[in-house]
Amino acid sequence: MANWEAVIGLEVHAELLTKAKVFCGCSTDFGSIPNSQVCPVCMGLPGALPVLNRQAVDLAIRTGLALQCTINNVSKFDRKHYFYPDLPKAYQTSQDDMPICSNGVVELSLEDTPRRIGIERVHLEEEAGKSIHSGDSIMSSSHSLLDYNRAGIPLIEIVTKPDIRSPEEARSFLEKLKTLLEYTEVSDCKMEEGSLRCDANISLRPAGTSTLGVKAEIKNLNSFRAVQRALEFEVERQKHILENQGTVLPETRHWDEAKGMTFSMRSKVKAADYRYLPDPNLYPIEIDTSRIEAIRAALPELPDAKRKRFIAEYGLPDYDGEVLTTSRELAEYFEACVQEVGEPKLVSNWVMGEVLRWLKAHDMEINASPVGPGELAALIKLVQADAVSNIIAKDVLAEMFASGKSPEQIIDEKGWRQVSDADSLGEMIDSVLAEHPGPVADVRGGKLQAIGFLVGQVMKASKGKANPQKVNAMIREKLQD
Repeated sequence: MANWEAVIGLEVHAELLTKAKVFCGCSTDFGSIPNSQVCPVCMGLPGALPVLNRQAVDLAIRTGLALQCTINNVSKFDRKHYFYPDLPKAYQTSQDDMPICSNGVVELSLEDTPRRIGIERVHLEEEAGKSIHSGDSIMSSSHSLLDYNRAGIPLIEIVTKPDIRSPEEARSFLEKLKTLLEYTEVSDCKMEEGSLRCDANISLRPAGTSTLGVKAEIKNLNSFRAVQRALEFEVERQKHILENQGTVLPETRHWDEAKGMTFSMRSKVKAADYRYLPDPNLYPIEIDTSRIEAIRAALPELPDAKRKRFIAEYGLPDYDGEVLTTSRELAEYFEACVQEVGEPKLVSNWVMGEVLRWLKAHDMEINASPVGPGELAALIKLVQADAVSNIIAKDVLAEMFASGKSPEQIIDEKGWRQVSDADSLGEMIDSVLAEHPGPVADVRGGKLQAIGFLVGQVMKASKGKANPQKVNAMIREKLQD
């Protein structure tokens, strides 16, 4: 890519966390019987009139504020016309020239390089229905069935400016955006349920130029991995075309995950092709500044602010602050544990190490952890009190995850309580020193690194229950006599 530069823009659709649809009272619950959550409004039957869901507007405003957007005091709804089986009205109620939010920014740090990705707009619209294809994908299907339960669920579409310069940066942006949407409780962002989806626009241009190339759009990418892989494929595809004096066509393409390739679906449509017109059944949205400020005041502490506070208040490294604030629940878990233990870096090590490792192995989020922050704090306190060694404590935590028992109960049942009294340790140390005269002579000859070997042998003899700090001190004392 030395001769070429990628220009990428993303269009992200997020379903809003409302109980009812955007223009009617039908439920938004996921997984119900197909076509059981529909009514004349969301099915577009003649004479049915929409009524705007106020909560959906508030969530859109909350998103705009989190993205540092301008919240427009007046916006309106438009009809976006296109014909597709999952769109019962043959148009989608959306926003065109007067969106609810505009001109925001997301700040990234990619390989310690700060980047600012502009947000063109955030607008409200309704979800379409769901096509259930007979094959593995639309390209391999002989027929499709339609479920309109999703039709009318409130969406926000977040459109970036063409500021993204690599597939890796696109993925980093999406991860940051997902974190913001979850922090603000705007969307559950469950990509497997379709509540967060992404379309990507990409073109190439000669490095060092500013003219935009011909872009291709990749539709309905449903994982961060898919976004990155599809964009990587497009970079190579377009580069090959351009370097062989070909022409990149303006088209919409489909990503085939199994084949790792994009395929042409149709020519790229322009805004004029959708024949936008103001929706005559919906009044313009007028938002008072006082309402905007009330929503702003209710925002939680956002990830960047929380990360900076963790670094300043708790003295954590940048990396720890970044990891611990990747989700609101993880940050709250960490802070709840710190309040009881009082050693932020020690808690961070346990959370980032053993807790996240176990959760990842079991494909589980922190809010579903069987070990809460109070239980983890109780275990760390036992380590601090020399009741259990750090090594054994990791086994205790694994048992806590598996059984749900308290650390005290597990330690007593397993006989894992740390041996710290001088008499018991002295007997084990004397036995180890007698069995290993070579390392003993090395220590007495000034090779102090041999102490580590002797400590290890005592730990082995005690099955990990000996206090390693006391063992080290006692060996030094004995061999200095």
